[in-house]
Amino acid sequence: MKNVQTPTKPCPQCGKKAEVKFRPFCSARCKQVDLGKWFNEAYVIPGEETIPANDEDGE
Repeated sequence: MKNVQTPTKPCPQCGKKAEVKFRPFCSARCKQVDLGKWFNEAYVIPGEETIPANDEDGE
């Protein structure tokens, strides 16, 4: 049986070869950097902003 290697895409943060352990990233650091960008709203999903139902005064 041949040892078939799964093709991997480069890390979306730094471009290095992605590691299976941190897939799709190359390291825990790049994984955390990406998560931080989501938390700081550097990444957003386009769409209309909604006001939560429990927000009566609009703030």
